[in-house]
Amino acid sequence: MGKWSVVQQLSGKTCKRMALSAVALSVLVLTGCVTVPDEIRGTTATPQMNLQAVQGAPGLYVGQESRFGGKVVSVTNLQNRTRLEIATVPLDEGARPILGAASRGRILAYINGFVDPVDYRNQLVTVVGPITGVEKGKIGQTSYDFVTVNVNSYKRWRIQQQVVMPPQPIGPWGYGYGGPYDSWGRGFGPGWYNTAPARVESVVTE
Repeated sequence: MGKWSVVQQLSGKTCKRMALSAVALSVLVLTGCVTVPDEIRGTTATPQMNLQAVQGAPGLYVGQESRFGGKVVSVTNLQNRTRLEIATVPLDEGARPILGAASRGRILAYINGFVDPVDYRNQLVTVVGPITGVEKGKIGQTSYDFVTVNVNSYKRWRIQQQVVMPPQPIGPWGYGYGGPYDSWGRGFGPGWYNTAPARVESVVTE
């Protein structure tokens, strides 16, 4: 094998390693950017988020800080405060309700002051505050014990549509080279790009 061919191969391998390293770094950066917003961070490192556990023995959790989120089913304006009935769902690492997840149960979240029902009914929210007990009520004609929370802070979320491009193959010279390769390590042929159509998906944003 000639010296020039060895240099070509080493160059191709180096570029490939650099491309893969760049991808790995970008994944780490994106992962590191997912944090809980300050307004719903709470005062404890591990707020209670297991609603099933609280429903099973609510007395054990009274006074414990909690963080729950989901879809607002109803908004009731009371004297000096507002009650949100929330169908809770699991939260992601950023404390955002996970779209499409099944409800884990309902809570009654009490917020000091007036909250306009127009702004919050059928919206996604995350609330933080101490668990105060259980309040009996109904869902339709069925009796239901609602876990209650006094809300210290909360956040409403928006749902946006975003276009997701198909992943592109990575070759020695970066994205878009699916091979085969010539003696210089350059990709050519039908494998250059992933021609699958882009898709549109819904995401929860601030």
